Amino acid sequence: MKKLTFFLMLSTLSPFSQDLSKHQWENRVLLIFTDDKNADAFKHQITILSEHKKGLEERKLVVYQFTKNEFTKNFNEVWSASNSLFKKYVKDNERFKVMLLGLDGGVKLEQNSILSPEKLFTIIDGMPMRRNELKRKN
Repeated sequence: MKKLTFFLMLSTLSPFSQDLSKHQWENRVLLIFTDDKNADAFKHQITILSEHKKGLEERKLVVYQFTKNEFTKNFNEVWSASNSLFKKYVKDNERFKVMLLGLDGGVKLEQNSILSPEKLFTIIDGMPMRRNELKRKN
């Protein structure tokens, strides 16, 4: 009974974490964290990625953007309250961070600088599951 109670407490405390698990085996996920929505690096990252929506879509990539207390998905202008993933993945001294999660949910890339679409697409296109997707497509 104690284990069930503990599990229920965890599931109600971090509902957004469960949302990410919905992407496993369906989508790759790019997480972009910033301590300031108006920071140049964050704005530039969003701008360059939003210019490559077709490439993101082709690679089944969902993009989440986080601040300390909010998040949004796929360049949506509407932000919702959440801080669980920011607290989980961002260290106190990090002002900007990008993480790529594969279809298996594993971390494939972590960096604290702007990620170019070219580098992102090269990493994804080199993944075995992506290569299989491309073979099936052709």
